[in-house]
Amino acid sequence: MPRNIAELEEKIGYEFKNIKLLEKALTHSSYANELKAKKRFAECNERLEFLGDSVLSIIVSEYLYSKYAQSPEGELTKLRAAVVQSSALASYARSIELGDYLYLGVGEEKNGGRERQSNLENAFEALLAAIYIDAGENGKLTVKDFLLPFVVAEIKKIGDTGVHRDFKTELQQFIQQAEGDYLEYVTVDEQGPDHNKTFWVEARLNRNVIGKGSGKTKREAEQNAACAALELFGTN
Repeated sequence: MPRNIAELEEKIGYEFKNIKLLEKALTHSSYANELKAKKRFAECNERLEFLGDSVLSIIVSEYLYSKYAQSPEGELTKLRAAVVQSSALASYARSIELGDYLYLGVGEEKNGGRERQSNLENAFEALLAAIYIDAGENGKLTVKDFLLPFVVAEIKKIGDTGVHRDFKTELQQFIQQAEGDYLEYVTVDEQGPDHNKTFWVEARLNRNVIGKGSGKTKREAEQNAACAALELFGTN
């Protein structure tokens, strides 16, 4: 069962005027589908996620545009991609223990849905949208105050660790140290509408799975799978 969402309001520093918006942001499709089978209704967070993705993009883009006034478009694009990628959003969600507050179906709960990267990412985007709507004319500013500390910390981490790393290239170079090994990336699943798909990819070495990753594009999912593989080998 999810934790009391009043605790979540304290963590994010925002008290909802319409608590139903927050509940919707935390409702996974598996839970909504289970209620539907019982002739009850609950709207899942997918529509809020759609809006939250746009709110996230504009706030981060405006911040980077102002903060890095001398940086060319290409560098800004890379930096934005790094701080809004699936793994980054999931880490923001974990920092406020967002997974503990999700409404999940029984099967999703049993299969580790509270820690699933895609669930955390989607719920975080939905939370941004819920705050944006609930705060009315102050929506953008309220989301900005909540969101930017995560983004700024992530940018600092990128600067400290030298990330914009190409994990696929690093993994390929590591694998090439042994002759005859074959590395491939296999898309094992994709879900969502065409405008907002999530892809799941496995990195396989000689057909053995060495890393798994998800992302909004196959390229991002492959990078995350390569990163997981490097962690497995202790090189990341």
